[in-house]
Amino acid sequence: MVLCLSETINVKLESRDIKDIFRLPSRKQETNSNSPIVVELGSTILKSELLKQAKSFNIKNKIKIQAKHLGHTTKEDTPVFLAEHLTPQGARLFFLARDLVKTGKYKYCWTSYGKILVRKDDTSKVIHITNESQIHNLVQSA
Repeated sequence: MVLCLSETINVKLESRDIKDIFRLPSRKQETNSNSPIVVELGSTILKSELLKQAKSFNIKNKIKIQAKHLGHTTKEDTPVFLAEHLTPQGARLFFLARDLVKTGKYKYCWTSYGKILVRKDDTSKVIHITNESQIHNLVQSA
């Protein structure tokens, strides 16, 4: 599936570049088919390129990445999302930081190399989020 996806988004990926692939446990007890799949690649450069090309593919094409791009023939139209795998603490911080954008207090929120970053507008400096109290301070100061 990963190699098929890499061909679709024009990333030169070979099976030797993949260190490990595993599925995270599903939160729902009845099915495991839609639980996240984690792919560990041999280098962070390759990981960054894969994420960058996936984002570019979704911007350029009307049809975003779907199951058919992974080689699936059933449920072809099921959307597929690519993202950095964060620790539970990082995922919580990212969730809270995205609320800053939803409320309109900040314009940008993203992750890079496992770090959560926000920016108030195009000209302001990038803020690295490290804990929940920092987010609460940003809410109060905005």
